[in-house]
Amino acid sequence: MTGNKTNGNGNGHAGEMKNALLGGIMNMVLIIFSFTCIFPLIWMFYSSLKLRREFNADIISLPKAPTFSNYIDIATNPNTQIWQAMFNSLRATVLSILFLILFSFVIGYILARIKFPGNRAIYYMLLAGMLIPIHSLMVPVYVIFSDFGLTNKWFTLLIPYVSFALPLGVFLVQGFVKSLPTALEEAAAIDGSSFTRTLFQIIFPICMPILATVAIIQTFGFWNEFPFALILISDVRLQTVPRALRQLTGTFSSDNPKIMAAVLLTMSPIIVYYFVFSKNIIKGMVTGAVKG
Repeated sequence: MTGNKTNGNGNGHAGEMKNALLGGIMNMVLIIFSFTCIFPLIWMFYSSLKLRREFNADIISLPKAPTFSNYIDIATNPNTQIWQAMFNSLRATVLSILFLILFSFVIGYILARIKFPGNRAIYYMLLAGMLIPIHSLMVPVYVIFSDFGLTNKWFTLLIPYVSFALPLGVFLVQGFVKSLPTALEEAAAIDGSSFTRTLFQIIFPICMPILATVAIIQTFGFWNEFPFALILISDVRLQTVPRALRQLTGTFSSDNPKIMAAVLLTMSPIIVYYFVFSKNIIKGMVTGAVKG
C-alpha cells in the first residue's frame, strides 16, 4: 500500500510538472505574439524621432539624437491639411455613431417586439446586407451619389457609413431586445407610459451595453475607413485621415520618418479613446456577446 501511495504521489507530481511546463510554453508563445503586435508601434515611434538620413542608414537602431522636427513639420505645414483631416474624420465618426445607435435601436426594437406584415422580410433583408462585400458596391454607390449630387459634401460619408453598419447594429439589438421580458413594457403601459417614453426612458438604458458594443465595433471602422472616402470625396478640405495619409505618402515618399510621425499623430485620438474606455470596451463586448 505504501508503494502504491508513493507511486500515486509521483504521478501527481509529474502531472503538475507537465501542466506547469505546458503553461510556461503557452505563456511564452503569447508573449511572443504580443511582442510582434506591439513592436511595430514602438519601432514607428522611435523611427519618427529620426531624420531621414539617419533612418536610411539604419532602420532598426534607436535614434542617436531624437528630434520632434517631423511632428512639428507635419503639424505646421499647411500643405498636409492634417488637422482638417482629423476634424473631418472626427465629425464623420461621431455623427455616424450617433445616427447608427439611434437607428439600430429603434429598428431593432420594432423588429423584435412589433409583429406586422413584412417583419421577417425586412429582418432577413438587413441580414443579407451583412453578407454583401462593401467593395462590390463601390461603383453603384459612386454612380448614385454622383447622379444625386451627394459627393463632396460634409455629410457625404455619413450615408454609407450608417447604411452599411446598420445591419450588424440591428441584428445585435434585435437579439438583445428579444431576450428582455415583455413585462417591462406591460408594467410601463399599466402606469400610463407612452410608447415613446417606454422606448427611450426604460428600454434604451437597458440596451446600453449592446449599443456600446455597436459603437465600439464601428468607431474604429469609421475612423480608418478608406474606400468610400476615396471615391466620394475629392475636395481636399473634406478629406478624412486615410485620404490625407495617402497624399502624404505621395508627397513625402522618401521621407519615412515623417510619414510615421503623421501616422502616429493621426492615430493618437483613437489610441486615447481606446485607453480611456478600455474597461467599458471589454465590458460592453462581453455583455453584448452573452446577451446578444
